[in-house]
Amino acid sequence: MIGSLGIILSLGLLMFMAYRGFSVIFFAPVFALLAASIAGLSPLPTYTELFLPQLAGYVKVYFPFFLLGAVFGKAMEQSGSAESIAHAITKKLGTRHAMLAVVLSCAILTYGGVSLFVVAFAVYPFASSLFQDANIPKRLLPATIALGAFTFTMDALPGTPQIQNSIPMKFFNTDLYAAPIFGSAGAVLVFSFGMLYLERRRKAAQEKGEGFGSQAAAVATNARSLPHPLIAALPLFSVLAITLTLQKIIFPHMDISSWATQAPYKMDPNSLKGSMNNWALIIALAAGTALTFLLNLERMSGKYANTISLGTTGSLLAIMNTASEVGFGNVIKGLDGFKSIASSMMGIQFGGNPLFSEAVTVNVLSGVTGSASGGMSIALDTFGKQYLEWAQRTNTSPELLHRVAAMASGGMDTLPHNGAVITLFAITGLTHRESYRDIFAITLLKTGVVFLLIAMVAIARSVGI
Repeated sequence: MIGSLGIILSLGLLMFMAYRGFSVIFFAPVFALLAASIAGLSPLPTYTELFLPQLAGYVKVYFPFFLLGAVFGKAMEQSGSAESIAHAITKKLGTRHAMLAVVLSCAILTYGGVSLFVVAFAVYPFASSLFQDANIPKRLLPATIALGAFTFTMDALPGTPQIQNSIPMKFFNTDLYAAPIFGSAGAVLVFSFGMLYLERRRKAAQEKGEGFGSQAAAVATNARSLPHPLIAALPLFSVLAITLTLQKIIFPHMDISSWATQAPYKMDPNSLKGSMNNWALIIALAAGTALTFLLNLERMSGKYANTISLGTTGSLLAIMNTASEVGFGNVIKGLDGFKSIASSMMGIQFGGNPLFSEAVTVNVLSGVTGSASGGMSIALDTFGKQYLEWAQRTNTSPELLHRVAAMASGGMDTLPHNGAVITLFAITGLTHRESYRDIFAITLLKTGVVFLLIAMVAIARSVGI
């Protein structure tokens, strides 16, 4: 009982400090050690032998995705490609559909492989100007960006190269395109309901006479200096095309067993084969970055070093925010109080399949860690084999396990201590107090859609569809 109270107290304090604007990189270990101390563990061994190794392990596996995604996104931003795509969408839709233009701009960039952290940086200048022109309250801007970048293109749409869609591959031997119908249905629902919510909030605010606010919008780049939108979009399409080609056509027919025996690897060939889908994403992001540079030689002249440096620096902040929360979550996971909670989550089911239990577990851990990728990594590290065995017993597709895990991770992850939320508020110059309510509404919507789809799958199975 005391251990469970310690977990709740430490999580509450971490969310409170994040809400007040304090760094989770600093406070995640502080409150992890608090929970461990309440549970009777020695704090220093917990820090050096549990928290730090788990932090380092997460960085070891996922750093290439953060690094390449951030550099790719910074290249898209510095070359004007991101803004060119945004301008083209705005020109087609007009300021009357300003929110839709921002959501679609974020969605295209995220689905094309740009890190969601970087999308916020890239889209904010034009989005702020657009909101000002349309006289939409600026406090609604973070939720609008979040809907486009942090939801359906992050983990629902099949093929998205975001890290949340890549993590389940190694646990279920799937690829980025797992369960395309389930994911696409979820994407449509989240997008539709999200837009209805945002437009309703906009209308309510404007009916009360609330406008953009006193803050001046960022100055947008001169549209005449931007690349043509089709040229700007080519690197995004290349990331998707290369990933699809490698994962579906080339890699499945490659024999890499001899690679595993080469010094200094000497590993299990099956283990090395499980990394191939990760290689596809690494190659695709690197190729997308190179193509962005090549298509914008004149615009990028003299900017290459700065672009790579800024992207690298941004990736370090992003991954350290997430890795610190993973360390926090793993400390919590090892406590006796959490073990009873975990056992309860494994016993939850709906329709006799593991999807409901998996969604609950991933949601809870993503909320605890404040990280979609972190919470999902902990959940699948702990229960992945059990879910896969359960799926085999109930004739449930591993692809559905993949898609449910990915989509559930993007549910309750965006609590106040989430790194992406904190970064988004820093970019927009707003606070949790001003804008978090609407982000949380999008969070609840995203979470609800996952469970709605699982219920539909269970009902369909029960009637023999």
